[in-house]
Amino acid sequence: MKKGDKVRFLHESGGGVVSGFQGKSIVLVEDEDGFEIPMLMTDVVVIGNEDYSTTNVVNAKAKEQQRIVGDGRSVKALMGEGTGDAEQGGREAILNRGEGLDEVDYSKVTFKAPVEERKGGNRLSAYLAFVPIDIKEMTQTRFETYFVNDSNYYLQYTYLVAEGNSWTLKARGEVEPNTKEFIEEFGREELNKLERVAIQLLAYKREKPFELKPSVDVQIRIDGVKFYKLHTFQENDFFEQKALLYTIVEQDKVARPLVLDAQRLKEEMYHTEPADKTRVEKPIIYKPRKGDENVLVVDLHANALLDTTAGMSATDILNYQLDKFRKILSENADKKGKRIVFIHGKGEGVLRRALINDLNYRHKNYTWQDASFQEYGYGATQVTIK
Repeated sequence: MKKGDKVRFLHESGGGVVSGFQGKSIVLVEDEDGFEIPMLMTDVVVIGNEDYSTTNVVNAKAKEQQRIVGDGRSVKALMGEGTGDAEQGGREAILNRGEGLDEVDYSKVTFKAPVEERKGGNRLSAYLAFVPIDIKEMTQTRFETYFVNDSNYYLQYTYLVAEGNSWTLKARGEVEPNTKEFIEEFGREELNKLERVAIQLLAYKREKPFELKPSVDVQIRIDGVKFYKLHTFQENDFFEQKALLYTIVEQDKVARPLVLDAQRLKEEMYHTEPADKTRVEKPIIYKPRKGDENVLVVDLHANALLDTTAGMSATDILNYQLDKFRKILSENADKKGKRIVFIHGKGEGVLRRALINDLNYRHKNYTWQDASFQEYGYGATQVTIK
């Protein structure tokens, strides 16, 4: 048997052309679809043409059995048509045909089906999915977390959760194209630990050229209240059951950028209203938190700072809010340990990202965290003066 020989499988349908060998016992057979199939040499027979008729298969099998016995007994005996010692000896020979052969090390078999790509999959799309284990028992069910790769790229990912200003790695791995990977199972008692998560992605293809994609680094705020509402979980393309999906990246567009993009901010916020009223500033209202005089609460909503925003573009309003934010921090700079809660609202998250960006670059020594959800909802950030 050599490369290029046409062969037929003895114990199953099919055949092909010998494309190579692995060790002394394995032959690689390339079928008509171009796949290499590893087979034991004793399970294939060389043929002279592509005639896969039943007669040829039976004859080939009979010759193979006769070769193994090799002691003069007839093929008829091997096929069970003989009697006496000849029949018994033939059957034993067939049962023991594997004795004396080299042991096969299947760990060296490298065959793997190629990854299938789909039309439109060359744009990155990935999601974080939460699936209830028993959607009929929403008050008691546990949940499963999945990473969904809806693209033709391999994705290396890390999944992290926030603990104050620090992060903890929950999972990492590689997800094949157009597949999903289970991350973990959790209960409602762990929802508070998942309020803020981060996903980092690196995309590539194997053994073929591809378009280079930028790395993805996003933070997602998980709304724990949604896990108590049945309508939150929707029909989707990735699971048979309903699921809650958070978009990481879709059609190459990152859903929630980690850092503030000045150009995007300008595009999102640029909007001008008719200048038909005069801007009137309101005094900033400082509200010590009830029962804790060391905590100051400041509302940065535009309607709390101004009587009207007419004549101001969205960028003007944002800059005004940032100025007030910086002024308050400056006034309290010498009050070590002072905690200030800035209420900025949820909205599109533009003001919050601007505040965090300012803290990271102008006030690196200050610590910050999301303020209490029970007191302020998801729209407040607490800063501690250091």
